[in-house]
Amino acid sequence: MLDAKFVRENPKAVQEAMRTRGDSWDVDTYIVVDEKRRVLIGKVEELQARRNEASKSIGALMSQGKSKEAEIAKAAVRDINDEIAEHETRMKRLDEKTRRLLSTAPNLPDESVPVGVDENCNVEVRRAGTPPTFDFEPKAHWDLGPELEIIDFERGVKLAQSKFVVLGGDGARLERALINFMLEEHHKAGFKEWWPPSMANSASLYGTGNLPKFEDDLYKIADQDLYMIPTAEVALTNLHRDEVLEASTLPRRYCAFSQCFREEAGAAGRDTRGVIRLHQFDKVEMVKFAKPDESMDELESMTRQAELILEKLGLAYRTIVLCTGDMGFASKKTYDIEVWLPSYEDYKEISSCSNCGDFQARRANIKFRDPENFKGSRFAHTLNGSGLAVGRTFAAILENYQQADGSVVIPEVLRPYMGGQDRIVKPS
Repeated sequence: MLDAKFVRENPKAVQEAMRTRGDSWDVDTYIVVDEKRRVLIGKVEELQARRNEASKSIGALMSQGKSKEAEIAKAAVRDINDEIAEHETRMKRLDEKTRRLLSTAPNLPDESVPVGVDENCNVEVRRAGTPPTFDFEPKAHWDLGPELEIIDFERGVKLAQSKFVVLGGDGARLERALINFMLEEHHKAGFKEWWPPSMANSASLYGTGNLPKFEDDLYKIADQDLYMIPTAEVALTNLHRDEVLEASTLPRRYCAFSQCFREEAGAAGRDTRGVIRLHQFDKVEMVKFAKPDESMDELESMTRQAELILEKLGLAYRTIVLCTGDMGFASKKTYDIEVWLPSYEDYKEISSCSNCGDFQARRANIKFRDPENFKGSRFAHTLNGSGLAVGRTFAAILENYQQADGSVVIPEVLRPYMGGQDRIVKPS
């Protein structure tokens, strides 16, 4: 959530930021509603002062034997109380409206973010590895998987519906190996592992910015204040909702594996084949809590952590910084890491690492105290990043490590997690 005071004092700057993001959030409407609320606050404070004066006079009048005047003063106090109650009712409605309006405003881009309207304006910052060349016609993972009997799309539909899959045999083992490998790498890098619930309440989803704006992308549990999580970011970030952390404990680096659930309401027709875009998928997530002056450095190190996973897996990738028009709702700066997929003959997103500044912390009320440098407490900065999207990594391994005989070589770093197995072949 944006700082209400900043929006109030810098409406033109906020409007310009919304323009660069291509967002239609109406700053003017917010300012008008906020001003009405502030006028009412002033009126209530004035009435409260008048009431206090009138209340004090009642005792003095009674002590002087002026009962008639005292009754008139009492009646005046009652009238003032009625007027205050009326204004407070209006204030409550305006408070709710300003909060609702502010909750739909996206974060303001960092000044280092390139300005642009869409993904075509993103800027590549580096790439690593060389895409493989084949002396045979390579296959897409949606063909390789079924042929090796490790991905079953038809049974996924039978068990659930389209955009669900079943992994079997070495497919299930490879998925599990990837999860374990990623978590161990993050553990080595100092991340604390968590095992969160697969459901979250509305307060948690509001805290990370998924609600109220993106409710259509979530799976809601009927008649309960519960949703299936779209990412472990929701759970990890909200671990410290309504808490005050000590500066000496920052930065905090967390990671978790979770199954993720998304309706993908706004993604119809995109990536309809394979495992790139599913309603249920596996992901290892990284989340950080940092001091404001350290969060950009933590974003760089988080992005590098995700890149190292790909390097150890021997997968070619490129890293891009997203432009203002392509960033996520809660982000102030985002790096996307894209892995090479032969089936697309292009790079495809496999990780997105974002610094959200104090945007999520304001919504979730996550603060830190640093008594050596300032009094009271301030909002922490939160960061999140995929480390990595497991299904997309699975697909990248199948496609990049496929052999002419239809088998798939298992990257060396994964073999200890698969009992020493070095290749996936079709069962005889």
